[in-house]
Amino acid sequence: MNMKKFVLNSLLLAIGALLHQITPPLVLGMKPDFSLVMLFIVILYNEDFKSCITAGLVIGIFSALTTGFPAGQLPNIIDKIITTTIVYFSMRAFAGKAKEQILMMIIIALGTLISGIVFLSSAAFIAGLPGSFNVLLVTIVLPAALINTVVGMVLYNAVRISIKRSNYKID
Repeated sequence: MNMKKFVLNSLLLAIGALLHQITPPLVLGMKPDFSLVMLFIVILYNEDFKSCITAGLVIGIFSALTTGFPAGQLPNIIDKIITTTIVYFSMRAFAGKAKEQILMMIIIALGTLISGIVFLSSAAFIAGLPGSFNVLLVTIVLPAALINTVVGMVLYNAVRISIKRSNYKID
């Protein structure tokens, strides 16, 4: 990977980790995961799987360090690696078949849903859940997916405009 792309990935992941850290819990302690949105943007701008899976692991570690979920450290890492893999191959499969804006909106929504389901499943298996899977899915994951999609499109457009105005060439 070239140094420019490495720096861009690092900045995006750092912004995502910072947003994840400073975002206050909303309804029922639900906290949208904006680091996940930045991970999806990194995946969009990277062609190689190795860079994407590394970014997923880094965000997984950041999320594990800042989680408020009981025993949620390992489920965060598992969730980000699996989500990164699914989103990476989904983006590659649909690249060029839809406008980039539409693709990102779908990826952010579905990626957040996948992330939430994988997180809850792995947490249920590893440590147990503080409530019913279905209740947590409806009250935490679905609202987080909605918020992530709205805020994610704002972040995506801000990154896209910043890259365009800086004359940065994405290889």
